[in-house]
Amino acid sequence: MKKQTIIYSLLFLGTGLLTVLLFTSLRTPKNTVPNTNFTKLVWSDEFNGEGPIDPEKWFLQTQLPPGGSWWGGIIQHYTDREENTFVKDGHLNLVAKKETFKDQGVTKHYTAARLNSKFAFTHGKIEVRAKMPKGIGTWPAIWMLNTNIDEDGAYWDNKGFGTVKWPACGEIDILEHWGKNQDYISSAVHTASSYGGQVANVGGRTIANVSEDFHTYSLEWTAEKMTFNVDGIKHYEYNPTVKNTKTWPFDSDYYFILNIAIEPDIDPDFTESAMVVDYIRVYQ
Repeated sequence: MKKQTIIYSLLFLGTGLLTVLLFTSLRTPKNTVPNTNFTKLVWSDEFNGEGPIDPEKWFLQTQLPPGGSWWGGIIQHYTDREENTFVKDGHLNLVAKKETFKDQGVTKHYTAARLNSKFAFTHGKIEVRAKMPKGIGTWPAIWMLNTNIDEDGAYWDNKGFGTVKWPACGEIDILEHWGKNQDYISSAVHTASSYGGQVANVGGRTIANVSEDFHTYSLEWTAEKMTFNVDGIKHYEYNPTVKNTKTWPFDSDYYFILNIAIEPDIDPDFTESAMVVDYIRVYQ
């Protein structure tokens, strides 16, 4: 009897443990962010203080591409004025404005800003807490380009790093938001095998009140894959089976770009709106 009692007790304990494990697995969302070893903060901007942005961390890119217009048919001037880029109340403000502005011999009717980080890195976890601007025709983005991009006027190209044309250099879009599709957040990866308007490596989801509330947009980037998240919930993963120069130019240094573009279908009643950033952090 004692032997049977022990056997029954072990079976009971085993069944209980199995039930607990099964219950825990069912309660754990399948699309939550996996834990990584990226726990050391290596670079950040908390946007403390008041006034202009930190020139040790950021470069304001203003040089027009050949032909006098930015790619994709967007119609704004990027400026280095404090009216378009400033820090206030612990936040970065990137402001898109409706105004007539002449620069480099070209007159445009909207202004905004395009920031390049002077920091670049390979692999890590990025977190950006931000609010999006609002208005049909606004197109804000927080994204990354390889330091080797051949793009006249960009910070790293000015430093002599530019050797590779887009899209072969690679592009990582942590988030894009189109005012004509309010509250839909998109993430994408552009490579020589998938780029531009026909990019296949893209995913996203609708997030409530992205222009009214702060949300945390993050990317976990390893040598194997990229995982894109909003508020800790995954909405896209890029992990190509074959990794070569056409599908994975992502094992070298990339830098941040923060900007607001203005599309030609901008709401005629639009006057101004800002992308407001609480912080940007990089862990490795």
